[in-house]
Amino acid sequence: MDDAAAVRSLHWVGALRSFLKTPAAALERCEICSDTLGPDHPHLIEPQSRRLLCACQGCALLFTSREAKRYRRVLDKVMQLSDFKLSDAQWDAFLIPISMAFFVRSSTQQRVLAMYPGPTGTIESRLELDAWKELEAANPDLAELEEDTEALLINRVNGARDYYRVSIDRCYQLGGLIRRRWKGLSGGDGVRGAIDDFFSDLHSQPDARGAHRRA
Repeated sequence: MDDAAAVRSLHWVGALRSFLKTPAAALERCEICSDTLGPDHPHLIEPQSRRLLCACQGCALLFTSREAKRYRRVLDKVMQLSDFKLSDAQWDAFLIPISMAFFVRSSTQQRVLAMYPGPTGTIESRLELDAWKELEAANPDLAELEEDTEALLINRVNGARDYYRVSIDRCYQLGGLIRRRWKGLSGGDGVRGAIDDFFSDLHSQPDARGAHRRA
């Protein structure tokens, strides 16, 4: 079954389930089939729009294959890159206006995208190819980043030097935190505290050396 047929079938099943069940507005639902979701559910990414979707286990399994086109399953991942090499000059070459960014390989654009979170959402920054090639040469593991679903996450806020290989939903989570907590022109203490808590949580993850979760 191709992606389009799978989605049509799941929408029909979801509609039937919704008809048979009592509506519960407070419950989070699968954005493919409308089934009820638990608190720890999988995510899908739509490569064309880079939109993240919440999914049930059944729908997520349909898009686990690398050949899936419309959606791709995001496997939750946190890997701290303790030996990562990035000089101040290399960072400056990326022309990121804040001290934080994430980098992801886009299957639809066939290039690496540089993005950073802000008070109005995630912003794409122009990435010079030579700058990325230099970084990849110094850190060969970057060539293994999974297209669309994994990212290199960099935090250099207030002197931090945090480098992680994470699933893309972690970057979206960080962006959401910053957008919700931002106050005034500079963000305020609330957003700085949220960033600190986010990276403290990443650092304390039991799988921070590379194991997948929600497999």
